[in-house]
Amino acid sequence: PIADPLIWMAYVASATHTIKLGTAILIVPQRNPVVTAKALATLDDMAGGDRVLLGIGVGWLEEEFDAIGVPFADRGPRTDDYVGAMRALWSQDCATYEGEFVSFRDIYCRPKPAGGRIPIIVGGDTKAAARRAGRLGDGYFPARGNPTELYDEMRRAAEAAGRDPDAIEISAAAPADLDELAALAATGVHRVMVPVNGAAGLPAQVRTPEEVLEYGKRVIERFA
Repeated sequence: PIADPLIWMAYVASATHTIKLGTAILIVPQRNPVVTAKALATLDDMAGGDRVLLGIGVGWLEEEFDAIGVPFADRGPRTDDYVGAMRALWSQDCATYEGEFVSFRDIYCRPKPAGGRIPIIVGGDTKAAARRAGRLGDGYFPARGNPTELYDEMRRAAEAAGRDPDAIEISAAAPADLDELAALAATGVHRVMVPVNGAAGLPAQVRTPEEVLEYGKRVIERFA
C-alpha cells in the first residue's frame, strides 16, 4: 500500500530531528490548497522548521480525479493556481489571493513555515513538468534517469519567466552504480533520492531501517 504522504511525514518527523521530509510526489490538484497549506505549515513548524520539501505533481490517473469530482483536463492550470494560493498563505500575514480556481481575502493561516516558505519541487518526466519547474519551482525532480534534455527545457522556461535557472535545484534518483554520481553532478544535479520501493518504477536500493543505516555508513559518509 502507498501511505498518505503527509501522515507518513508526520510519523517520520516524530522520530527524527534533522533529515528533510519530502513528498515525491503530492498530487496537488486533488487537494484543497487552503487545508493543504495549513497542514504543511503545521508539519514544518512542529518538526522544528526548515525541514519540509513539497514535491508536487499534476497526476496522471483520470479515475482518481473522477472519484473526488475534480476535472482531469484542467489539472495543470489548477496546480499552478493552487501553488500560488499556498505560497500566499505561507508568506502573507493576512493573506489575499485571486486565482482561476481558488480565491480568498484577508484570511490567517498559522503557524507559518520557517521563513514563510516551503520549497516546492516539481516532479515529472515530461516537458510540461520541466516547464512548470522553470516557471514556478524551487526545484525539479524528473524521477527516472538523468534526462539532460528536460533540464534544458526547465532552464529555458526559467529564463523565459525572468528567473535564474541556476537557482532551481535539480534532484535525481540515486544511481545503483555510485561511480555515476560525478556525472550527475556535472549535469547540474544537486541532490539524489534513494528509492525505498518500486512505486516510481525504480528498483529499491534500501528496504528496511537496518539497510538505511548501512547505506548511511557505506555511502552517505563517503560522499558527505
